[in-house]
Amino acid sequence: MCDTLCAPGAGGMVFAKNSDRPVGEVQLAVPFGRRPTAGCSLRTQYLSIGDTGAHATLLSCPTWLWGAEHGVNEFGVAIGNERVGTVHDTARARPALIGMDLVRLGLERARTATEALEILIDLLTIYGQGGIADAAHGEAYDSSFLIADPRNAFVLDTSGTEYAAVPVAHGTAISNRLSVGTKWTLASPELVPGDDFDRFRDPGAATDSADVRRAAGLAFLRAQRAGGPGLTAAATAAHLRDHGRGPWGAPGGDGPTDPPPSGRTDPTAASVCMHVPQRSVTAASFIAVLPADLADGAPLRTYVALGGPCVSIYVPAFPKTVAGRTPFVPFEISTEAMWRAADAVRQRVDADPESIGAIRSVLDPVEAQLWAEADEVVDRPHDWSRVATSWGGRALSALQSCVP
Repeated sequence: MCDTLCAPGAGGMVFAKNSDRPVGEVQLAVPFGRRPTAGCSLRTQYLSIGDTGAHATLLSCPTWLWGAEHGVNEFGVAIGNERVGTVHDTARARPALIGMDLVRLGLERARTATEALEILIDLLTIYGQGGIADAAHGEAYDSSFLIADPRNAFVLDTSGTEYAAVPVAHGTAISNRLSVGTKWTLASPELVPGDDFDRFRDPGAATDSADVRRAAGLAFLRAQRAGGPGLTAAATAAHLRDHGRGPWGAPGGDGPTDPPPSGRTDPTAASVCMHVPQRSVTAASFIAVLPADLADGAPLRTYVALGGPCVSIYVPAFPKTVAGRTPFVPFEISTEAMWRAADAVRQRVDADPESIGAIRSVLDPVEAQLWAEADEVVDRPHDWSRVATSWGGRALSALQSCVP
């Protein structure tokens, strides 16, 4: 289970995702450079396919997977996927591409959201979907995708090799259910105008939780459009920390903490910040601000939280861009040590929800300071490495101090 959203903001298109994975599964944020290997063979999770080379990317990857849950590339294209229940029997399908393969391949190959959409459709049509994507539970599944760049965004629903896509000019939120319906503008040949892509939904797959979480995302985006400066990274962080009662915990802001729900074991009762200890928890969270003038040298701003966002710190990072500015991505967000520190804090809070107040009193000042320093140097790339060298270490130390 995951939640992904995007919408235009004051600084560019804002893209964000909470990646919910099995309890204990490590997920790291890893920068990858360009790969000049066009014409070679490329091994994905289960298939070897032709390689076209790769753009530079920042990917959030479960460590046992080749692919990524979400990420962004040097052209400001961002993609995230959502597990969906469909009539396609993915469990019995031959090994093919899985949703995380498609996220990574789209980011490695596309220069725009439109191009990424076309690439994902081509890959789906040629190779299909199949293979275990949840090793802890031995489960395979199809995916839906949110694809964005600084100017455009699309939702792509899939069921095996079938697909339907719709542009979302003002942004949207998706969760673990098909959502394109009849509004699609591009679809596989089997569909005709007016067809509802929801016909591919598995009628036995519960969508109650996904409906609630998607509604929370859409309500959050409507509230941001209603007034103020528009969507911001800080407001988005507060939404990604939602435990079912609304946004809280914006970096640098004030306000009470919101404990996670206690005793929750039913996946259908999940929240945006996931706490279903026997099944699924948020393993990583990500925010990217995609500026329209990226090609002219504007910085690509991202914020990475390993583990659950409610018990972690969004660490700023400046990934590589096509304009060639020297990037800065804190080393620690690519390490298992930071993920395990955040997961240990998550376990403490799940055992004692009221402890979150004391934990945030330690984490909040560090997070606020990191964001303030990122704001100070955002337009001075020559200062990034000098000022930001300590960001990952400070976040890691704060997390470690929260576990007795």
